[in-house]
Amino acid sequence: MFAGVKGNGVLDYVSCWHRKAISHMTANPAIRTAFVSTNSITQGEQVGVLWSELYRLGAKIHFAHRTFQWSSEARGKAAVHCVIIGFALHDGVAKTLFDYETLQGEPHALKVSNINPYLVEGDDNFLTKRRSHFKPSVPAIAFGSMPNDGGHLLLDPEQKKSLVAEERKAEPWLRLILGSEEFINGIERWCLWLNGISPAELRSLPLVKGRLEKVREHRAASPREATQALAATPTLFGEIRQPSGTYLAIPKTSSERRAYIPIGFLPQAIIANTELFTIADAGLFHFGVLTSLMHMAWVRAVCGRLKSDYRYSAGIVYNNFPWPEPDEKQTVAVEKAAQEVLNARSRYPASTFADLYDPLAMPPDLSAAHRSLDKAVDAAYGKKSFASEAERVAFLFKRYESLTSLLSAAAKKKKK
Repeated sequence: MFAGVKGNGVLDYVSCWHRKAISHMTANPAIRTAFVSTNSITQGEQVGVLWSELYRLGAKIHFAHRTFQWSSEARGKAAVHCVIIGFALHDGVAKTLFDYETLQGEPHALKVSNINPYLVEGDDNFLTKRRSHFKPSVPAIAFGSMPNDGGHLLLDPEQKKSLVAEERKAEPWLRLILGSEEFINGIERWCLWLNGISPAELRSLPLVKGRLEKVREHRAASPREATQALAATPTLFGEIRQPSGTYLAIPKTSSERRAYIPIGFLPQAIIANTELFTIADAGLFHFGVLTSLMHMAWVRAVCGRLKSDYRYSAGIVYNNFPWPEPDEKQTVAVEKAAQEVLNARSRYPASTFADLYDPLAMPPDLSAAHRSLDKAVDAAYGKKSFASEAERVAFLFKRYESLTSLLSAAAKKKKK
């Protein structure tokens, strides 16, 4: 159905019905079509691939229901997050967007001038996957480090305890390593981080050497030439991107039940794996904006999903996010409110992020700190409040359009 369309491998099967409908509608442009489908076609990388092709063929969205939950009556059947999109090969004057306050609630209709593929009011723009943020001043985001080790550089708490008991000299070379699950749920995992170890010291650690031999064998047996080449350096992770100082960590996957994705600062000594994104040059202001409702509205609108969980990304979510441009007073207000969120968290040292951000268990003082931070971030954008999340996302898309058009104009002028 999408032969020749760049990136078609990311499309869900349901997208084929939309393309099939276009082929029928082309024969009779008076036809209008509406499908109930999974909401995946309005999120993440799929949006640019699917809708740029449908728009190229002349499609325009006339009405849409934003995400709602469709529960089957079958026993044990999981609920599905759906959207309804009505479209045609001609533009409509009156367009209606149906929004839901809760996934199981009733929709309320909004008359809008245009509905874009993310199902918010705005121009028909598609977010492209970017290698870096479109504004150079925004701190860079990176993936964590990849062991590519067959599991032999990684240890659970019992394995770590056993290794240290037999080889005490190995202890300085063991580091905590975190991915999304470990970061959010407080799960303890360890790794051998042997950067800088001397040959003499390594030769005195026979158990560690035994693990390294298995790493070497695992890599040498790989069908990929790049992995085979890594067999020459079994002491090192396959890909090393560990920040050199304190960094901000963002889980790649997080439950959609949470109002906020739990993010936080980690010391350089804790290793981030590829299920954590890292921002090395982030400060309180960046933490405050990224853990605000404004950023979460953007995440919910454009991120991909794993089942229904948020699947954060660098290329689509972070590098396209339209940051505010606050004055000094607004910046200080965000930083102060962000610190209060960190202070509230610190009052519960025995609680994991999963505990703190559970919708039913979230401490009142942490909830209050987040509400204050949300207000400070909204003010940094020059806004006091929004009537709905759809309105908030529409505002962000307009800001994105404004910022990227200015950058495009500056680039053309410079080139000229």
